[in-house]
Amino acid sequence: MPSLVDTNILVYRVDPRDPARQRRATALLEAGIADRSLVLAHQSVMEFVAATSRPRRGKASLPLLPLAEALVEAEQLIAQFDVLYPTRDVLVTAMRGAATYGRVRAMNSFLAATRVHELPALYEG
Repeated sequence: MPSLVDTNILVYRVDPRDPARQRRATALLEAGIADRSLVLAHQSVMEFVAATSRPRRGKASLPLLPLAEALVEAEQLIAQFDVLYPTRDVLVTAMRGAATYGRVRAMNSFLAATRVHELPALYEG
């Protein structure tokens, strides 16, 4: 079963401010491409463009990427990964999953593999 990539991983890959995090994000995405174990949400691709092309706070107010480059990166992501688009079927599946399982497991790949967080259910049954 494929894993869904968080927007932050996509941003870390192009953010040179933390080289170790950048290397880890790059390795994670490359492995996901190689074994087809990762998918992207359409929303994450759009958030990536917004996050990388807007000016940053502080002295370095330049964006991580110019808008044109962020859009090219987004096109490459769409070509390399399966992308989940918000369709009726996707929404129904998500609602059924929430109703059936009640909780979501979020794993931070930058922490030890044993660090899994249980998120509370939106609706208690």
